[in-house]
Amino acid sequence: MATVTKTTATMHTGRSNKGHRRNKSGPRANGSSGRMLNDSAMTSARQNSTQTNKKYRHFAAVHSKLKTSCLSADAEASPSFLGFRNLMVIVLVVSNLRLMIENFMKYGVLICLRCHDYRRQDLLLGAILYALVPCHLFVAYIIELVAAHKAKGAIGRSKKTEDTNQSSEARQESDRREFQSAWILIAFAHGLNASLCLLGTTVVVYYYVHHPLIGTICEMHAIIVWLKNCSYAFTNRDLRHAMLHPHQSSTLPEIYSECPYPRNITVRNLTYFWWAPTLVYQPVYPRTARIRWTFVVKRVSEMAGLSMFIWIASAQYAAPVLRNSLDKMASLDITSILERLMKLSTISLVIWLAGFFALFQSFLNALAEVMRFGDREFYTEWWNSPSVGTYWRTWNRPVYHFMKRHIFVPLMGRGWNAQAASAIVFIFSGVLHELLVGIPTHNLIGVAFVGMIFQLPLIAVTLPLERMQGKNGKIIGNVIFWVSFCLVGQPLAALLYFFAWQAKYGSVSRPQAVPS
Repeated sequence: MATVTKTTATMHTGRSNKGHRRNKSGPRANGSSGRMLNDSAMTSARQNSTQTNKKYRHFAAVHSKLKTSCLSADAEASPSFLGFRNLMVIVLVVSNLRLMIENFMKYGVLICLRCHDYRRQDLLLGAILYALVPCHLFVAYIIELVAAHKAKGAIGRSKKTEDTNQSSEARQESDRREFQSAWILIAFAHGLNASLCLLGTTVVVYYYVHHPLIGTICEMHAIIVWLKNCSYAFTNRDLRHAMLHPHQSSTLPEIYSECPYPRNITVRNLTYFWWAPTLVYQPVYPRTARIRWTFVVKRVSEMAGLSMFIWIASAQYAAPVLRNSLDKMASLDITSILERLMKLSTISLVIWLAGFFALFQSFLNALAEVMRFGDREFYTEWWNSPSVGTYWRTWNRPVYHFMKRHIFVPLMGRGWNAQAASAIVFIFSGVLHELLVGIPTHNLIGVAFVGMIFQLPLIAVTLPLERMQGKNGKIIGNVIFWVSFCLVGQPLAALLYFFAWQAKYGSVSRPQAVPS
């Protein structure tokens, strides 16, 4: 037994010595890797020990700093609402899908294309109008070509007079009168051309185009081209004046030096303005370096999807609600009209928001990308408007820029006060809105015009709220804007124009699904 024990001890001792010898040779073979492994193991052990100790410390200070709820007004940073946006989209999709399934179960059809009165004459006239209206822009180009030739002739005669020392007051007065008479003729030609553009389309749509959607597209196109015509004429008039009076050319924007007047009077320059997503003419616009076709495909896909959603929501929800309101409107049942108005306000708001995104975010950005148009501020944060006036300055920037540049600022320059100039702007805008809604529906009842005029007292009421110190006034102003716009404005206008259409022509389509 003793022998066995001794032998075992000797074996262990031998192994230990061998291991010791291996450890001695280890540093020479592996360098610093052994030390690194040992240090890593020790560090890991310390971390595990520290984590184990922290795990059971019940006295850790959880509340150590001043913090606010992320939705509070005094929060340091605004939270992201991406999740709420996704939830809103899901709720909209599910609610409309439920309505579509219900209508399909009841009537066996989702949208009846044959039910709508798409007349062949409407399609033909719409196509002709859409092709002819842009021709007025090229008539404006010819007028400006003549005006530029006249301006060059005036400059040439002025230089010739100076060179031959034949300057006299009579000669200068004759040249001035000749130029003024030429400009009066040019202004008259521009006015006649632009008026025929809008007047011709308006007459054809009102008397010969029955379907309101086709009429709306034609009328909107004519209004856009008319506004572009006006901007083209006004801008070139001032550029021509600056050329004839060189001391005033220093006030021109620096960007215009890339294409000075009259080098901008070309078909190519006008064609770019025709397609550019703006209503304000400039000889030069900021341009991007290249076209991102992936961006264009995304925006076009958004526009197509939203257009389909608007069509389905209008047919499945808005149109039935409008039809169910006819008897209430005829009998002047105020309580029922208010109930229908509130029910219509939800879907009209959803359709309007979808249309806003499809037009201003998707379509205009896609068009700007194709045209390499650099300034894409087509809207700003109008949904946070603290007053009605801020909303009209931020939600449709192309129209706002036109109104400010060609109506508001010129009136202010002629001595008008801001309130009077704003009134003229809203009267002008009210006429355009009435044309855009009343002409295609064949009912010039003045609702759109009165609605625009009614914005003036709303602006006066909400302006002091916007200027109040703190956020309470701005919140109240924003609530007034949303209530007046979404609960009263759009739904009431839709009810009145639909009632006027039905009273004049009857149903535009055969009865479809009527949700309860």
